[in-house]
Amino acid sequence: MADVSVVKKNEATAEPTQWKGLGMPLFRGSIFNMNPFALMRQFTEEMDRTFGAMRTAPSGALWSPAIEVTQKNGSLIVTAELPGLNKDDIKVAVTDDALTLEGERKQEKEEKREGYYHSERSYGKFYRAIALPEGAKADQAAAEFKEGLLTITVPVPEQKQKQRQVPVK
Repeated sequence: MADVSVVKKNEATAEPTQWKGLGMPLFRGSIFNMNPFALMRQFTEEMDRTFGAMRTAPSGALWSPAIEVTQKNGSLIVTAELPGLNKDDIKVAVTDDALTLEGERKQEKEEKREGYYHSERSYGKFYRAIALPEGAKADQAAAEFKEGLLTITVPVPEQKQKQRQVPVK
């Protein structure tokens, strides 16, 4: 076995934990004494601080609403959460092989008080395409929008699933 030389350095002579040339500490405190959760939280904070400006989406940027797709009782049911929109802001199209949702949200907030004025605007377009199973009856599709929840129902034929046993070795 090879001999390994171990040299103990005191805190005053130890090299600082920092990025070369930047003078920024990589970690606050000693990495070996930190709780792993505190280390992850600190790492997340540093990433948020570093890339925070990139997270702010420019006007007209895409956003993706939450969508749930289920199949029951001979229908494919697509539910999309679209808070703050009305039915005129949404376009739904169905082809033989896909269902597409698109629209745009516009939010404007303005607050005026004595000696205080705050205005905030955000805009975002969305486009989602969901593949339809073979044999879907696109001409019988129906859509309902209620309280920010869009529900689209497309009749699909019941498909018998072929099942085969796979031996485990």
